[in-house]
Amino acid sequence: MSKRLEDFIKANKEEFDDLEPKADLWSRIEQQLPAQELEIAKKREAKTFSLGFVLRVAATVILVMGVSFLFYLRSEKSASIDLAAINPEYAKQQMHYASLVEAKRTELKAIAKTDPQLYKEFSGEIAKMDSTYNKLNSDLATSPNQELVLHAMIRNLQIQTEVLNQQLSVLEQYNQMKKDQKNETKDI
Repeated sequence: MSKRLEDFIKANKEEFDDLEPKADLWSRIEQQLPAQELEIAKKREAKTFSLGFVLRVAATVILVMGVSFLFYLRSEKSASIDLAAINPEYAKQQMHYASLVEAKRTELKAIAKTDPQLYKEFSGEIAKMDSTYNKLNSDLATSPNQELVLHAMIRNLQIQTEVLNQQLSVLEQYNQMKKDQKNETKDI
């Protein structure tokens, strides 16, 4: 039966093709649609991006990621220096003095509550030495004589330890003098 139908359509094709839609058909269909559906269709059309815009955005993203990756690699390179590979003995000394300096600094921070002015003066001196130490540490990666720079870093930490010990000694004497003055005023 389907074969006969196909043959009939092929034989009478011209009679089926005589009806064509009118030219204003689509405009009449649009007028019959609700206004909200038209706005949604227009908004969808407005959100399309040109190929050039998409390529510019992609190139910008790739460029930013590349620069960020280079900065990351650069910071990793400077932070990943193995002091033990330069000189194991110096590396041990550096760790020892760095921990001593940190311990002395925490002791010194305890006076910040009782005498903030004195703490400010003491911490200013240590900050100068600490900036020198940080400069040496950053120069370590690019220095041709890393062992010499490492020795200078250790010497800086030794000096910081000595200065912190002196500052703590001065604080002890200062506190003792205060106690003595209070005892004398109580005795009077």
